[in-house]
Amino acid sequence: MFRLAMAGAQWRDRIGGAVGGALGIGITAWVSALSGFDGTTAILLAAPIGASAVLIFAVPSSPLAQPWRVIGGNILSALVGTLVAAWLGHGALAAGVAVGLAILAMSLTRSLHPPGGGTVLLPVLAPAVLAHGYGYALLPIGVNAVLLTACGVLVHRLTGHSYPHRALPAPPAPGLLPEDIDAALAEAGEAFDVSREDLLALLARAETHAEARRG
Repeated sequence: MFRLAMAGAQWRDRIGGAVGGALGIGITAWVSALSGFDGTTAILLAAPIGASAVLIFAVPSSPLAQPWRVIGGNILSALVGTLVAAWLGHGALAAGVAVGLAILAMSLTRSLHPPGGGTVLLPVLAPAVLAHGYGYALLPIGVNAVLLTACGVLVHRLTGHSYPHRALPAPPAPGLLPEDIDAALAEAGEAFDVSREDLLALLARAETHAEARRG
């Protein structure tokens, strides 16, 4: 019932993700602490950045972990949260509206990033954060996101992973076309955390292995 490993994950990837996450957050926290935003690392290092680190270092091929989504999604959510908190205050209504608007804004700008749902709540739940105004979206949120993404690029380059992720060319697969992937996705009516190109390459490789087994 419970499977502990993600499909395709190797021990090398899991250990690399853990080490990369530790380095990325450590460097981000250190640089943030030097900025002197308000003298406390707890505010300087925004908690949702930890969730961004999981995506960047553990599942670098995920569309949700790509640089524009990490940086744009977090900054946009911070701006939405600040706007909603200034408008509706710090109650339950404000929290719900903030998360809903952040999801809509990220979806419209192709920057959907799950940790943004935490980033948008910080100004709503913490008046001390709101006191910094819209500058909070750049420092610490923007700085955190940029530093963490840069660490991701460096670590994955050293470990041989593609980040920002680029799908490998799909091998020839007779009878399987990109249009077939689009039709299958439309028929499923669900959103999957994998790109169309990666799906095509994966299915083409599976078809190649199936042909080799049958032959």
